[in-house]
Amino acid sequence: MGAYFLVNTLILKQTLAAIKKVNIEQFHPGLSVDCVIFGFHNSQLKVLLVKMKFTEQWSLPGGLVHREESVEYAAGRVLKDRTGLENIFLRQFYLFGEPDRAKGNYNVQMFEHMSPGVATAMKNFFQQRFVTVGYYALVDFSNVVPHPDYFSDACSWWSLHEIPPLIIDHEKILNKALETLRLQLKYQPIGYQLLPEKFTMPELQKLYETILGKELDRRNFQRKMLSYGILKSLGETRKGGAHKAPYLYSFDLEQYQKALEEGLEGGW
Repeated sequence: MGAYFLVNTLILKQTLAAIKKVNIEQFHPGLSVDCVIFGFHNSQLKVLLVKMKFTEQWSLPGGLVHREESVEYAAGRVLKDRTGLENIFLRQFYLFGEPDRAKGNYNVQMFEHMSPGVATAMKNFFQQRFVTVGYYALVDFSNVVPHPDYFSDACSWWSLHEIPPLIIDHEKILNKALETLRLQLKYQPIGYQLLPEKFTMPELQKLYETILGKELDRRNFQRKMLSYGILKSLGETRKGGAHKAPYLYSFDLEQYQKALEEGLEGGW
């Protein structure tokens, strides 16, 4: 009991020290970003969540927007802080601005829990109405070492089928991001940075099936993917399999980038 109390007292002091260093005036009032970071590896699709201190609640990685930075830069900053990655696929997908979306705001509850030494101005800042800009990202979760911060106890990957209860409207944000990601597959390519440099058509198809949550016809999938002109056949086969060795492909990065900017001709 004594050790538990000492550890939590230390955590509380560290968190308070971090908060005291924050100049609340540097943040744009009422504006935040929340990032839905999807991770794919070996046919598994997961999402990165953080567990807030002094509670059993989990949330999406997010943060406040500095007055002197763009909203997109803020999202990239949150992404880098949590994953250590830069220059990855990151897309804005929705603005969440319901008047009561932050009712029972966790931040206010946290500051009330830590009330000794916490400035009233900090509490008032988080009690105002917030709108949040949703971004989603796609990463290979095997390349990520998740990073918690002073305001969170844990940062870890969760299967989409095992998501714990989330704070405020973060479940709604997650569901909207997944809906948008699935819609994106109809108009933009995915796979770069999620697959090895050399991959087979079945591996690419499995990526799409995992995200869509359904099986796709093998012949139709191959025909469509080849018609987009974003793949290069390498004339090599995958060695070591029990069945007929499938051919290897790579992405034509110039055509891939063009398809990201202009869309896939014909869609799905």
